[in-house]
Amino acid sequence: MKNRQTFLPAVMKPLVLAVALGSTWSFVPSALAESAQNCDGVMLSSCPTPQDKTLPDPKDMLNWDQTARVIGFRNDYRNYAGDVFKHGQSTPFLRADKPLKEATYSVRGKTYTLQDYLKRQNATGMLVLKNGKVAYKYLGEGNTDQTLWTSRSVGKSVVSTLVGIAIKEGKISSLDDLVTRYEPDLKGTAWDGVTLKQLIQHTSGVAWNEDYTNPHSDFANLTQCEARPGTYDCVRKIIVGLKRAHPAGQSWSYSSGGAWLLGDVLEKATGMPLAAYLQQSIWQPYGMANDGVWHSYEPGKHDVGAHGFNATLEDWGRFGEFVMGGGRLPDGKKILPENWIEQAGNWTKAENSVSAAHPDGLYGFEWWNNEVPVNATNVIPAPSDSLKGSLWALGIYGQIIMVNPAEDLVIVQWSTWPKAEPDFSAQPLEASLMFSAIAEKLR
Repeated sequence: MKNRQTFLPAVMKPLVLAVALGSTWSFVPSALAESAQNCDGVMLSSCPTPQDKTLPDPKDMLNWDQTARVIGFRNDYRNYAGDVFKHGQSTPFLRADKPLKEATYSVRGKTYTLQDYLKRQNATGMLVLKNGKVAYKYLGEGNTDQTLWTSRSVGKSVVSTLVGIAIKEGKISSLDDLVTRYEPDLKGTAWDGVTLKQLIQHTSGVAWNEDYTNPHSDFANLTQCEARPGTYDCVRKIIVGLKRAHPAGQSWSYSSGGAWLLGDVLEKATGMPLAAYLQQSIWQPYGMANDGVWHSYEPGKHDVGAHGFNATLEDWGRFGEFVMGGGRLPDGKKILPENWIEQAGNWTKAENSVSAAHPDGLYGFEWWNNEVPVNATNVIPAPSDSLKGSLWALGIYGQIIMVNPAEDLVIVQWSTWPKAEPDFSAQPLEASLMFSAIAEKLR
């Protein structure tokens, strides 16, 4: 979402299992791993289902049809090289005392039910957690509880959360640090003088074209890099060659290039790939139920910070619960800085972030403000406080984790919207209306 690796055939993927050894991350041959299964070249505790036989070509990702999009998004972990992050000791979700049976919203004079909403969103999965319990769950298009669905830019919100953990651990001293403290070879480039806070808020001022419809945009070029060998070097060449468009901190402009660089900074600061750091800090200690896979540009060395997180529906929900709890683990240990979540939702007031629809701002620490626009008319629910303070992780084609601390509500959505980024008055608006309706219904 903007306005608002290497490709290896499955049979060539490294048969490796990531293992954390103290503070050192290393990869050992899968033959030495216990209870791991070979899932078409990816070693996981259990194989995801369904495992489709024929996969769409990743170089055409932005032009897949609806069928290819469903298959591609649930087989992303097979279509690209990836690093595995292992699950912990999980506790099954309980059913909510008050299940969600129905919720409706109205837009442009028409009222839609929850079932209507699922069809209009091309939803393939949805999970509603109220007070940490399952109030509603939907899986469609053959998806199952074992399906690993790809995050697209929801992964950015995961990376920003890991940055918070790295600050708490002292691996990153402050968001006021310059990018060049961790990437000294970027001195003299457009990134020189940019802080980590400007990077995480997408206010670096470095020009980046995120246009998903333009085959020559920076994002499209990144996608092409991902579909051939030498991905890391290919993408880094794009990033290093970017030019400055505005003074740092002046203007907000969504950038998967900047997000990629943030992930690279995090890996250099922690000394491990994103998957390893996620496993060590959250996935195992919080008690996620299934292994996940992170799209890797260099297996065992570098995972992409802009997207590529693949996990099950319920584990997406568990991550939302972790964030809503302020980063507290089951043993009570808090691994995020004090007030980190509040800071993450302190929307930047830089140019282009503030609008008549969202006067408080649109973007924070790689989380979105997707409340019902305050100037929305002829909609039900009307703009209200039901989504106030909510954080939205958003990815193209309709991938969502909404964290709403005030309502103790987490909503996950998997989708295959016909457009990567539709006009806000379409699916994004209807998502805010439905999520607001759900919040009000579950009170």
